[in-house]
Parts: sequence; structure tokens; C-alpha cells
Amino acid sequence: MSQDAGVNVVINQSVAILVDGNNIERSIHSATNKPNTMLNFDTLVPKLLGNRGLNRLVYFREGRQISSKLRERLHSNYHGSVRPCHKSADIPLSIKATQLASKVDTIIIMSGDSDYVELVSHLKSEGVRVEIAAVPSTTSKLLIDEADYFHEITQEDWFTLEPKKSVQKKSSRSRT
Repeated sequence: MSQDAGVNVVINQSVAILVDGNNIERSIHSATNKPNTMLNFDTLVPKLLGNRGLNRLVYFREGRQISSKLRERLHSNYHGSVRPCHKSADIPLSIKATQLASKVDTIIIMSGDSDYVELVSHLKSEGVRVEIAAVPSTTSKLLIDEADYFHEITQEDWFTLEPKKSVQKKSSRSRT
């Protein structure tokens, strides 16, 4: 049989993206020195997926103040969900990852936290491809080394909301 150079390879891989929101937000804020900088999921998610299918996206966020705009956007664009966490996202994210291990081919963990090294090792032993997506300057080298692949989150993947300027109302009184 001869090989045809024009044959397309169909990749049918299912991916779950699990986001440690607090970790990623702190990393981006550290890189920009601007607390109003946020991930641009509309450019980042397609970049992370490549030509693979998204099974689910879960954004774990410590605390009660979770942007309703973020929640709505993740749901409408990616059927994603936002999960509030009592304390750190480490344990809830790890539990969700182990629950998904038999349902997906790849899990992308968006965090640079070395606390996930053991989770990555466990998931790989279960036959799951594990990728890390994080800001390089705030990512544990141990985590990068343990993962199957590392996606660098760079300034192309975030945007900064400029604070609204307060508009002073002009007096409607006319001078006499």
C-alpha cells in the first residue's frame, strides 16, 4: 500500500479544562501589576483545544464573589460552569479531575501550583493525558516536568479592563 500525502487524520479526542481561578488570576495580576486583568477565554480555549473536542470546562473559584458575567459567558460559549469553593480550589478540582479521568482523553489543568503534581502523576497512571496551562513565571517547574505538555499563558491570552472614568454632570442652570 502506498501512503497518500493528502490523507487527513481525524483526531477524536475529548478534553476537560479545569481552571484554578484564584491561582490563574493571581498569576496574571502578578505579571501585569493590574488587578483588573482577566483571561480571554474566547482566544485561550480554542488555542488549548487545537483540533480536539471540549467535553467540559469547570472554573473553580474560592470565595463567594464570582462574576455573573463570567458565569454566563462560560455557560453560553462553552457549556462551562463556575464552582465556588469554600477554601482553596485544590481539593474540589482534584476530585473533579479523578471523576472525569475515565470519561476524557485529556485533562488540562489551568494552574501553576505545585500542589497539583501528585494529581498529575495519578491521572497519568490512569491513562489520561495531562496538560498544564499557566503563566510561566509563576508555574512550578515540578508541575511542568510532570505534565505531558505545558501551554504558556501569555499577554495574548488576557485583557485589562480600564476603570470607568467618572463623568461629571454639567450644570443645567444657565448663567444670568
